[in-house]
Amino acid sequence: MTIALAVARPTAAAWRQALVALALVAAALLIAFHRDLAAMAHIWWTSTTFGHCLFIAPVLTWLVWIRRRELARLRPEAWWPGIAIVAAGGFGWLVGDAAGVAFARQLGLVMMLQGAVVTLLGANVARGLMFPLCYAVFLVPFGDMLEPPLQQVTVAIVLPLLHLAGVPAAVDGVLIHAGRYYFEVAEACSGAKFVIAMLAYGVLVANLCFASWRRRALFMLVCLVVPVLANGVRAFGTIYAAHLTSVERATGFDHIVYGWLFFGLIMALVMAIGWRWFDRAPDARAFDPATLSTPLKHRIALAPAAALVLLTAGLFAGWSAAIAARTAILPAQIDLPAVPGWQRAPLSTRAPWQPYYPGADHYLFGRYTDRSGAAADLAIAVFASQREGKKLAAFGNGALREGDVWVRVADVPGFAGGRAMRMTAPGPVERIVATWYRAGGMVTGDDRIVKLATLKARMLGGDQAAVAIHISAEGAAARRTIENFLGALGPIDRVADDVAAPR
Repeated sequence: MTIALAVARPTAAAWRQALVALALVAAALLIAFHRDLAAMAHIWWTSTTFGHCLFIAPVLTWLVWIRRRELARLRPEAWWPGIAIVAAGGFGWLVGDAAGVAFARQLGLVMMLQGAVVTLLGANVARGLMFPLCYAVFLVPFGDMLEPPLQQVTVAIVLPLLHLAGVPAAVDGVLIHAGRYYFEVAEACSGAKFVIAMLAYGVLVANLCFASWRRRALFMLVCLVVPVLANGVRAFGTIYAAHLTSVERATGFDHIVYGWLFFGLIMALVMAIGWRWFDRAPDARAFDPATLSTPLKHRIALAPAAALVLLTAGLFAGWSAAIAARTAILPAQIDLPAVPGWQRAPLSTRAPWQPYYPGADHYLFGRYTDRSGAAADLAIAVFASQREGKKLAAFGNGALREGDVWVRVADVPGFAGGRAMRMTAPGPVERIVATWYRAGGMVTGDDRIVKLATLKARMLGGDQAAVAIHISAEGAAARRTIENFLGALGPIDRVADDVAAPR
């Protein structure tokens, strides 16, 4: 008994010291990178897609709590190789900051916190905390890229069900004409929010309720497939109800069911499917402390370890501050170009449209007409540099702003290396919008390439200026109008360079 107490007391003291150091280091990291923490918290609180992230921190606390007895039998020892995780997270954060990718910055912050745990508590404790540490990734809002493909999947499910129910229906991109009404399968209706939330929920259940990796994989497959199919059936039910009653009644009922009951029913269905195959006892230990009590190599004193974590993270924050000073010199004023054969004209009042670039240093928009009366809209946004709040390609920026009256119908073939989309507004009015970006010396319509070009320019130097150009036209002849206007305007790279070149 005396020997056991003698061993326990130093271990308890070591835990107190390690946890105090970890709390101080974590607080310092969160303060230093508070903008990313605030951005994540804002998304958790305001986004219906990522509302489940609010529950991840309490779940992580609970996962650590249920391991407390096993953890108490381990001795925390600072371990300097854990700094590699901090450095990887810091570099990822820096890349995200330079390229304007919020996901990379936020993931980098979470990785730095994970690295702090590994460094200050040691490899043995980190192995005991392996699942909670990895599960912390779900603090980062991710998965919105699933929305466009899931929109198409939902349309593919709904259309044959409508035909089977005897409802005449036709599809145009993400628009479904069924009976008396048009329905948009919007991003919010794609089912992505349920798939993302079910992924987080499924990973947790798979760890707690299954021991077999094969059963875990099959359960995760069910977690991904069932919400997609159920969302398609829900969308069909809404449209069919509107066909039988009215769109107001159907959508009102759908919003109540969709928000309060649907996800709960899907969770219950998935659990019912997997229940009989649960093969892990509820009281089973998360890990065996005896297998994690081996002597630890590469140890380091606690205070130097804490300083090393903060120094490593601070290195990338300082690097970011250094490259943030890079900016291009723009002309004090820019003007829309003169286009041979086209004259400036009043803007459309039938269905006004303009792209959205709130952080642009210069923004121009105008309408041109030719002798035949064809009208084309030209928009130019110029950035001296890009950073948080001033980005060329960011969510809600560009041809369609969040909550716009214009709705994307489908992508269409692009023009001269750019991309194009067809969209519609109440009226109905249709238009095609062609988009080009000029960044890092290249012209592209792909916002992913823009981010890479921005990253290269900010990390390695070079021209920091970035330009977005949109050409748009309404009506059945929109494509021909854009082609004619583009031919008269000239090469996009020359237009972009002319407006961004200092005078």
